[in-house]
Amino acid sequence: MLNSQFHRKLGLALAAAAVLALAGCSDKATNETAHAAKKPAAPKPAAVAKAAEPTTPTTMITLPKGTAISAAARQTLATDKNKVGDTFAASLTQPIQVDGKTVVPKGAQVTCRIVKVKKNELKVTLASVVIHGKSYPLDTNSITGPKSQPKSNGKGTDKAKTNKDVTVLAAKSKLTFKLAKPVTLPVKG
Repeated sequence: MLNSQFHRKLGLALAAAAVLALAGCSDKATNETAHAAKKPAAPKPAAVAKAAEPTTPTTMITLPKGTAISAAARQTLATDKNKVGDTFAASLTQPIQVDGKTVVPKGAQVTCRIVKVKKNELKVTLASVVIHGKSYPLDTNSITGPKSQPKSNGKGTDKAKTNKDVTVLAAKSKLTFKLAKPVTLPVKG
């Protein structure tokens, strides 16, 4: 059945081509025939368009365990406002390179995750990196944010006491992680 449909469509396409050849330079005949010929031949141009699209070869490169990854947080985190499991965005402050080749460019988006929250401790880990619009999971060590200094509201020490044990990780804080496991990422050639 498929074979007969194929032959019928092929026959229609050949007939349309013959009509085009016979029509010569007549605009009316050419336009009518071209319109009739578009229906059966529609799948063919799509296949040609796919083959004509340029593709950039992709090479896979493995980042070894212990690779340092530096990023800057895009928002401020605090132990009195965030909880374990919260994620936040950060950007690479330096490109990630292997053998002199940039695997992930500076400024690439990464996602970090909070893994521990106590009133005086905030631990985060790097969860993933976005390359060419796709997210790749990462397994890194966790790092502890610095304990903040007590804050004063200028009206006494009440505010200072409540914020005394709050750890704050300020936006734009530089975070340096190390890969706990190797990861293979794509690099466009």
